[in-house]
Amino acid sequence: MRKIVTLAALILPGAAMAHPGHQTAGLVAGLSHPLSGADHALAMIAVGLLASQLGVRALWAAPLAFVASMLAGSALGHIGPALSGVEPMILASVILLGAAVALARPLPFVSVLAMLAVFGLAHGAAHGAEGPAAGLLPYAAGFAAATVALHGLGAGLGLALARLPGAQRALGGMTMMAGVALALAG
Repeated sequence: MRKIVTLAALILPGAAMAHPGHQTAGLVAGLSHPLSGADHALAMIAVGLLASQLGVRALWAAPLAFVASMLAGSALGHIGPALSGVEPMILASVILLGAAVALARPLPFVSVLAMLAVFGLAHGAAHGAEGPAAGLLPYAAGFAAATVALHGLGAGLGLALARLPGAQRALGGMTMMAGVALALAG
């Protein structure tokens, strides 16, 4: 386990912040944006993992709460002014979602949806602030589609790992540790 944490601490910091150098206009740019930073990708997959632990209703409700809030956040981030604390909230989402999966404790469904909405708002604000000056709709459609795909990947992994004792929890723990490494590197 220490080797994994050490490796994550060495590899992930460069991918953590601001996602420099990517194209910011159009559908393709939107599709690639959630994949351009480990913080975003890890959080999106963790939403799916958490949903897989919460049951059938969460498989659609959790991603819906996250993506709807993310789209609202992108509009806020696009029109400005910049929301304070967005990057720390994104890192917190990786850590807390990973911890929720690792702990595998039943959480009140409404509380989970509210937490996902807050995290979605932060992720969306970052996407909107880093997005194009014009043509936000195709860009937003792209990052929403990529986010849904990452949620689906996480849910699929969670469902597949449900048969292996402790596997979901281990993946949640690794996600949490990666989030801590990203936070320490920033």
